[in-house]
Amino acid sequence: MTFESDHNIHIDVETDYIPEQSLPEANRYVFTYTVTIRNDGKVPARLIARHWVINHANGKVEEVRGEGVIGEQPYMRPGEGFRYTSGTVLETPYGDMTGSYQMLADDGAEFDAEIPAFSLTTPNTLH
Repeated sequence: MTFESDHNIHIDVETDYIPEQSLPEANRYVFTYTVTIRNDGKVPARLIARHWVINHANGKVEEVRGEGVIGEQPYMRPGEGFRYTSGTVLETPYGDMTGSYQMLADDGAEFDAEIPAFSLTTPNTLH
């Protein structure tokens, strides 16, 4: 049986290491991440806020909360999407991120769209 949710937000993330902005000798590793958000549900929804958990390989954990993404609160009708690129700095050559987007649907429902964990890894890093 297939269940189609009124509120179904699909999230894909692609990452990239930026060596020209990184300083490994100073424990500074810069990464970008490009997020594609798609409304696969039946109801239009707006991304209101974000919550990120950033895990460094040395055990450090950062949490980031804020309104929207890159200064926007994108509105997506069913079948529509939004894509943006942002970045983060780690103290280690690898780590990961996870989190959620807080959404508000046109039917009044508030819900979280979970962002699956993704790795941030410099090239040729084994872990």
